[in-house]
Amino acid sequence: MPRSMMLVINPLSGRGLSKSAIGTIVSQLCGSGYAVTVYFSGELSPQQLTCEYAKYHDLIVCVGGDGTFSSVVSGLLSSDVQIPVGYIPAGTANDVATTLTLSKNPQEAAQKIINGKPWPLDIGKFIERHFTYIAAFGAFTGVSYQTPQSAKRALGHFAYVLGGLADMSTIKARRVDVKFHDKAITGDFIFGGVMNSTSVAGLVKLDPNRVDLADGLFEVILVKQPLTLVEFMGILTSIANRSYQGDNVQLIQAKSVKFKFENEVAWTIDGDDGGSHKEALITNCHEAIRIIM
Repeated sequence: MPRSMMLVINPLSGRGLSKSAIGTIVSQLCGSGYAVTVYFSGELSPQQLTCEYAKYHDLIVCVGGDGTFSSVVSGLLSSDVQIPVGYIPAGTANDVATTLTLSKNPQEAAQKIINGKPWPLDIGKFIERHFTYIAAFGAFTGVSYQTPQSAKRALGHFAYVLGGLADMSTIKARRVDVKFHDKAITGDFIFGGVMNSTSVAGLVKLDPNRVDLADGLFEVILVKQPLTLVEFMGILTSIANRSYQGDNVQLIQAKSVKFKFENEVAWTIDGDDGGSHKEALITNCHEAIRIIM
């Protein structure tokens, strides 16, 4: 009896997939020896579909953007279904795919899932919500979910750049207490990001040689508000050379981190609206899932 595969497709991700591309993906996966059942998100989100049907399958594969992947992973963890995940990226930024060096050609990505093996991957937990690659507040973090889907399709990654430029006038420093391990930092920050990734919307990149996606640790980036042009240029230099060290930029590693603000602050979770919070505890779920690589 063939093993069963759940294929979740988000037809609205990124620039969208043509019917022929979807047909090719389904044909390839069906030829791998799996009995494939296709689910399109729409009335039900990828997370809802996963919660409802993943328990009947041996493998789940999602086709869409990072938000689709995040939704499927959340569904697996909330329903405690332990099956491997395959990811065929078809989004705009595809940060997870970049970090995991997954092919962004749908047909090639499908073939690599057939030939690949499951590897452990850390997942984050933001209060009670899971995320796959970033939880962040501050500068540019609202660009992804505030940019219309039509603009993302038409302009691709450039839509994020334009959105980031438009966001410049709204950048505001937030007074925050940050606690991790037995240390504490207090300051006025214009950006804070808790990451398990080497790329965020193409705007923030980390050295892949310094990031281990299954070590139980987050990379936490904190950027203070620059008061002079020299400080601003120092931030840009630190980001450009991926060092993230200096008077106004810090990169730390932590398995959990707690943020406390004076007022509620808006967060972005994997490119989606994460709500506004005065306090946020973020913890690392070590090797929570297995992804086909």
